[in-house]
Amino acid sequence: MLKRGKFALIVMAFILVMTGCGQGNGSPSTDSAASGTGTEGQDTKEQTAKEPVEISFYYPVNVGGPLTKVIDEMSNSFMKKHPDIKVKPVYTGNYGDNTVKIQAGVMSKQPPDAAVMMSTELYSMLDIGAIVPLDDFIAKDTDFKKDDFYPAFVEDTQADGHTYSVPFQRSTIILYYNKDMFKAAGLDPNKPPANWDELVKYAQKLNRDGHVGLEIPGNDDSYWMFQMLARQNATDPKQSIMGDDGRKAIFNTPENVEALQFWIDLSRKYKAMPEGIIDWAGTPTDFIEGKTAMMLHTSGNLTNVKNNAKFDFGVAFAPANKQYGSPTGGGNLYIFKDTSSKKQEAAWEFIKYMTAPEQAALFSTSSGYIGVRKSAYETEAMKNYTASFPQALIARDQLEHAFRELSTHNHGKVSSALTNQIQAALAGKTDAASALKAAQAEAEKQLAHFNK
Repeated sequence: MLKRGKFALIVMAFILVMTGCGQGNGSPSTDSAASGTGTEGQDTKEQTAKEPVEISFYYPVNVGGPLTKVIDEMSNSFMKKHPDIKVKPVYTGNYGDNTVKIQAGVMSKQPPDAAVMMSTELYSMLDIGAIVPLDDFIAKDTDFKKDDFYPAFVEDTQADGHTYSVPFQRSTIILYYNKDMFKAAGLDPNKPPANWDELVKYAQKLNRDGHVGLEIPGNDDSYWMFQMLARQNATDPKQSIMGDDGRKAIFNTPENVEALQFWIDLSRKYKAMPEGIIDWAGTPTDFIEGKTAMMLHTSGNLTNVKNNAKFDFGVAFAPANKQYGSPTGGGNLYIFKDTSSKKQEAAWEFIKYMTAPEQAALFSTSSGYIGVRKSAYETEAMKNYTASFPQALIARDQLEHAFRELSTHNHGKVSSALTNQIQAALAGKTDAASALKAAQAEAEKQLAHFNK
């Protein structure tokens, strides 16, 4: 998923490009001027009235599967229902590329009108005044039914009493396991590991015949996986590695050190998985190709695995220690400032459509991401899909134990402080306690400005 953080220099390069290439986000006067030439008076006014409002929609393509086709189809369906609005999808690469391009557009006063962006970018976008609150839109639309969204996903849409985004492309971390390999190792294929002890024992048994027992990726946003382990090892069911207002990091605690040590021990002590930093993008490929028997990865890869694995596989909650737990992941829909009110209103109509129950069900069944609305699971399409593929319900059911992903002011540098130290520990360059102590110190330095 990666998501995010070391883009400052690249952003400046993009500003030059974005300045030279308009994104269709003109001011109200620009919108009027674009209605045609060569006709004056009433004819011009009538033509302007008939011109559809064009909005740009930035979308990050970041997981396996042809999601561009899905987004194109959903956008085209929206435009048929709303002929007065024209949506221009812009596919921006992975989440990191997407962030860079959006930041460049914001800084050059040419942002997208709407975008799917990491939920963790909320405070970063507020820091640069990039996004608009959605409270007025929501208040006017009684049929929007905000309470229909799963609470675990709503949690990271809000700050300072306002709502700034709408859940769209959301996930949790789940365990994928190869049932054929379970059988070959003498394990019950219908009984995946439920806790850390079982995870170790199963992975050791599965580490045979040239296969590895388990892979947990650590190169891209390793803090996401760490956050899962930290919550699973926490005594407090609500313990977090951050404060509630985006101004505090809580990395260096004894329980968190134990969680990071367990991750290190999986390879170095228990020999349950390969040593070093395991590749995020390569892990699903290893699973699909039968190189690893189990993996902990985003539920956003569920359709990719379903479509490409040539063996019977199962999915389960991420194994517990003191409790179950997984951070949510993925992106929300945002509307940006420095666009006309007409474009913002059109963007809101688009967001409403894209997150309506039927569309949430369509996107979920097409991608593997979780349907963000409870009512999406009451649609006939979703009922039929989950009846034939019950694995799709696991990530949804795990939302009971899900919680907000790390999100702070100056998010890129704060998350990088943690990610860099986790990777150093996984690579054997430092120990768990020293890594989290250093991460805490750097995070506090990066957040100091917001705590004055």
